[in-house]
Amino acid sequence: MNRNLDTALIRSFVTVAETASMTAAANALHLTQGAISQQIKRLEETFECALFERDRRGLKLTNAGERLLGKARRLLGLNDEIWAELTTPAFTGEIKLGLPYDLVTTYLPPVLKTYAQAFPQVEISLVCLTSPMLAEALAAGEIDLAVIEEPVGRSNGECLSIERLVWVGCKGGEAYMKRPLPISIVSDTCAFRPVVFDALRRQGLAWRSVYANGSVEAITATVMTDLAVTASLASTVPYGLDVLGADSGLPELASFAINLHLPRTDANPIAQGLARHIRDGFLGRRRLMAA
Repeated sequence: MNRNLDTALIRSFVTVAETASMTAAANALHLTQGAISQQIKRLEETFECALFERDRRGLKLTNAGERLLGKARRLLGLNDEIWAELTTPAFTGEIKLGLPYDLVTTYLPPVLKTYAQAFPQVEISLVCLTSPMLAEALAAGEIDLAVIEEPVGRSNGECLSIERLVWVGCKGGEAYMKRPLPISIVSDTCAFRPVVFDALRRQGLAWRSVYANGSVEAITATVMTDLAVTASLASTVPYGLDVLGADSGLPELASFAINLHLPRTDANPIAQGLARHIRDGFLGRRRLMAA
């Protein structure tokens, strides 16, 4: 007898496996934690075996879950490829995409490259601002969609990835030991700024700003020369710099979500198409990192 897999259950399984958390998976898929839990339970009942077990770091795949994960990813990839091929229209026009400075050279280049190849008639304009300024620009209708970095939690956007915010310093540097702590952050509107300073206040560490305005390249230069430390998402730490661990004496920083935001009213078809492409690009990156 033929039996068909429910791709919604498979997608929830893969997302839980990649995030090691029911809560994070629920945020990523815009479902409740209870719904995710029920979907995993249904899938386990279907296969009559446990797919996850819990350890100190969160949820861990069982042997059966490990066997399923690779094939589940391939199944979702083929499903999404078929869906995109049969439903994506031929776009023509212009789109304005808002990005934080640190994502311009990390996550997005391969996504934009493949999108431009797939839709050569679409002109993409990049608007690079801090995340709070991007949210304002989207609300004002100045951009069509935006990828925004926000503290993990409630958001109007779709969670693409959850990243650790880490302290970053020069290789072999000593800036992290200085007091007051010299810090280099892009601008007063940087999304990381309140999180970083709140963490320092809670630990009772004094700080001073070495460079508070300018480009990511300028921030990197101040850190590279050991004039200051900075905070970055773990996946965006520039080459040549080091992540400062717990032994640095600096306080642990909260994780951030990379969220995809579309206008509250209906987005135009070109924006929706680029949003699908960005979503698929982030999913592909997570699969590559988990492999």
